[in-house]
Amino acid sequence: MDIQENIVNKVAASGLITFNLEDYLDKGERVIYDIKDNLFHGLILREKDFRDFVKSHDWSQYTGKNVAITCSADAIVPTWAYMLLANRIRPFANEVVFGSLEVLDTLLFQKALSRVDVNSFAGERVVIKGCGDEQIPVSAYVEITSLLTPVVKSIMYGEPCSTVPIYKRKD
Repeated sequence: MDIQENIVNKVAASGLITFNLEDYLDKGERVIYDIKDNLFHGLILREKDFRDFVKSHDWSQYTGKNVAITCSADAIVPTWAYMLLANRIRPFANEVVFGSLEVLDTLLFQKALSRVDVNSFAGERVVIKGCGDEQIPVSAYVEITSLLTPVVKSIMYGEPCSTVPIYKRKD
């Protein structure tokens, strides 16, 4: 008898579906636009100077990028200034948000995951892959868990050979 005949791949036979969040990672470059560089003496935004800057700046450098607009200085910046930046960057950028790179990643994953046909996972046992080559924000794990919970039989975290149970529907 051949020893190969007795080897059974239990993971393959388990019927588990692996959901890899890396498949939904936006590969575009992420950059921060920090409005602190536009502040007079690092304290205030002078409207005329700022508007002149906005008119003359080459916004095309943001083409295809994901941009987070923020202010790292302890200054009061009027809301319209952020709106003006978004207006000028948006025609070039893939995405524009107010906040940190973490906020940007959260939004990018929310958009990508909103396009997932969760009904295709109805009644299935799903493993949300936990290890990989890319850094995935916790917010993405929370989002996909929220989306899948109403339709799946179970959700696990990790790898098919080593999972942590997250949810099991009570039948």
